[in-house]
Amino acid sequence: MPVCAIHLLSLSPQTSLASFLSILRTSNLSPLVISRCVRWIILPTSTSLEPLLAQNTRWDLLLILPSASPLPLSLHKLIHHQWTVTAGVPSRLVADFAARNERLLHPRKKDIPPLTGALEKPKLADSAQALELSPGLRDWIRDFAAKEGNGAVSMLNLISFKPGMKSEYLTYGKAFAESIGSKRGGNAKIVGTVVEINGKKKEDGENWDEIALAHYPSIVHFADMLASEDYQEVNHKHRVPALRDTFIMCTTELGLDDFAGSGTQAKL
Repeated sequence: MPVCAIHLLSLSPQTSLASFLSILRTSNLSPLVISRCVRWIILPTSTSLEPLLAQNTRWDLLLILPSASPLPLSLHKLIHHQWTVTAGVPSRLVADFAARNERLLHPRKKDIPPLTGALEKPKLADSAQALELSPGLRDWIRDFAAKEGNGAVSMLNLISFKPGMKSEYLTYGKAFAESIGSKRGGNAKIVGTVVEINGKKKEDGENWDEIALAHYPSIVHFADMLASEDYQEVNHKHRVPALRDTFIMCTTELGLDDFAGSGTQAKL
């Protein structure tokens, strides 16, 4: 099983996103994913709080590499803060990832599923921590969609299971793939078992257990899922009871070819 490195990066104040990606383009790295970090959807509650949230760290980039090799020095000097997880990812997901991801990020119009209507009269929750649609999350999604359009989003999930409850999460994952997620265009395009966290071996029963990168055709498709009764039934029956801790970060993927290396802006 290939080992992939999942890097959250906060760039130094003097480093622009464009300049970092320009240097990344000249390195020998071949990232699976380069994503702009947009917003926390769910914050961790007990795991990795210090490195993830201390001093109000603002994460700029998600970088997923198909190996555990460290980032080159040319990039390190541009990074203010870094949090890295290495995970074993099934070889079938890595082998054809580029082609699959291209189809997901640039779908034919007929391949984008219609919304289900769940957002017309949504049932709102007080908080989004259980992956429900809260008033604050709904308002942010409206604003984000108005400013940035209806392009795809990728949700980075880190998962820590309660003892003996992984099977419940797998039941949720099966339903996500077969119905509640897939009919809104949801696709868990990278999943993996956590091996190390910031270079230290994880101990059984501690820290994060799995990572997942979930694709949605748009932020509105994601909201449509959260607002739906069929999703929330499975979410509360299988996903929520299985989790000791989790976080979800909304990101938008970038392409190195979109950068000329002279201060140009990303195409999202």
